[in-house]
Amino acid sequence: MSESRILHIRESIAVARKIESEKHTLERYLVSKIPMLHRAIALPEENPESALLEFVTRYIEHVPDFIEALTALTKEAGIYEYTQSFLTIAEDYFIRPPELVGEHSGLHQLIDEAYLAHRLLEEVNDRVMMACGMPLAPMDMTLSNLVIHELLGDEFANQLDLAVHYSIEALFQTDNFFNEESFKNYIAKFRKAGWETTIKDWPCLAGDSAIRLNMSDDYAGAAVH
Repeated sequence: MSESRILHIRESIAVARKIESEKHTLERYLVSKIPMLHRAIALPEENPESALLEFVTRYIEHVPDFIEALTALTKEAGIYEYTQSFLTIAEDYFIRPPELVGEHSGLHQLIDEAYLAHRLLEEVNDRVMMACGMPLAPMDMTLSNLVIHELLGDEFANQLDLAVHYSIEALFQTDNFFNEESFKNYIAKFRKAGWETTIKDWPCLAGDSAIRLNMSDDYAGAAVH
């Protein structure tokens, strides 16, 4: 991660927000999708369009926040060299989007790029969890990503998921960092101490989100985060 790349992403989001305030393309798109959303996605009865627009906007804005937080966390722990490659890919989704990203304008286009970045971070976290019994960082974007997947539609979202899968496979074929001593120490530290101290400074997407998921008994009443 470099400050200039993160600044570029934030500036792109700011420009997209300005376009949205003038053209409302994302808002119109979301309004058109609401009647088709899965019944498990519960929107507030009052101003559901505004709640969904706010959620999607925050989802996009949290990409650079998460990248910065992960960079700071892993640099402090001395393991940034093992995480730099996938953080760079997450940035590249915004800076040099793949060809399959839709031809839209403003925030509408950035949904695709944000989904790619969040899914990449989610997959890396899951891989570390499976290998080490601890996630790389105290974040769980599963429910939020499910909402965005639904908004994008299965066919297109699955194409984006496949792009993330290829990136992940390439990363973990060449970067076998789980056995590095510094990485083992990092996992051992948080396995013992937990995330309580770290999570206080961690970006939170959930906040007071009015959107909820009721997908199963396991997720009943779960707030999107």
